[in-house]
Amino acid sequence: MQLGMIGLGRMGANMVRRLQKAGHKCVVFDRSAEAVKQLAAEGATGAASLDDFITRLEKPRAIWLMVPAAVVDATIAELVPKLAKDDILIDGGNSYYIDDIRRAKELAPKNIHYVDVGTSGGVWGLERGYCQMIGGETSTVQRLDPIFKALAPGPGDIPRTPGREKASGTSEEGYLHCGPSGAGHFVKMVHNGIEYGLMAAYAEGLNILKHANAGHAKREVDAETTPLRDPEHYQYDLNLADIAEVWRRGSVIASWLLDLTAISLFEQPALDRYSGRVSDSGEGRWTILAAIESTAPAPVLTAALYERFTSRGESDFADKLLSAMRFQFGGHVEKKSGH
Repeated sequence: MQLGMIGLGRMGANMVRRLQKAGHKCVVFDRSAEAVKQLAAEGATGAASLDDFITRLEKPRAIWLMVPAAVVDATIAELVPKLAKDDILIDGGNSYYIDDIRRAKELAPKNIHYVDVGTSGGVWGLERGYCQMIGGETSTVQRLDPIFKALAPGPGDIPRTPGREKASGTSEEGYLHCGPSGAGHFVKMVHNGIEYGLMAAYAEGLNILKHANAGHAKREVDAETTPLRDPEHYQYDLNLADIAEVWRRGSVIASWLLDLTAISLFEQPALDRYSGRVSDSGEGRWTILAAIESTAPAPVLTAALYERFTSRGESDFADKLLSAMRFQFGGHVEKKSGH
């Protein structure tokens, strides 16, 4: 098939490379002329503008947007006047599923089809493939199947789930038509909410192991410091890189996230390259909103999202207020940070 790709960042560019490796033809556009030039040198058809991009695509066109969620609507607004009946717009970023429902309704009277594809794979996708969670009309999704199949990881060497040999569908290939408009991004939204929780669990657990040598540390003896009752219980200087590695081998908590954690700890045990400021791009928040509105309890995922806020200093005022209250009712003077 031929596919147009708008957005040649870390994922978009590698998706083009994977598609071309599978024999598909790609027309590419990005605000960065250098990004277009690079992929054109690798066999893609580069476009200098959106008008140029549109003219290089065969009708009916299939256009994949791999741009930040904040600019999807603006990009669609630029494209729509240039499109024709039965063209397809695919949003493969991390849009809010409610926006997908709206966009599909707005485009339907123009006979333009809209597909939302929650895409997971990150910078490793070129090699490993991309897990895709898809929403949209069945006929449109089927028309794009060769694209999804080429991007997907395939069954690989993952053992089959017992009994699935009797099941049909594409889920074992690593892509799935989840339902109508918005369903793909809804599933990807919850996927990312779970990701927040898993990442937080690994981070908190390994931090406990890092503090397992607390008995070696000299502790202040004053009214502001909780005494360590049994210092002899915390005398372990543990190698976190080795622990992450051994957990990868036969442990029930083995996962790709743990694989990536092991890489990080082996490369840089003290993680000096990082400040600890953890961003969130929206999916975790939207997952919690969906949990609240549908009355599905999600305490772990909520706590993981709030921890990301804390990492960025969003709790600084609350912490100062706690300190102020302690001073007011008990004359407690703050100890310096780190003590």
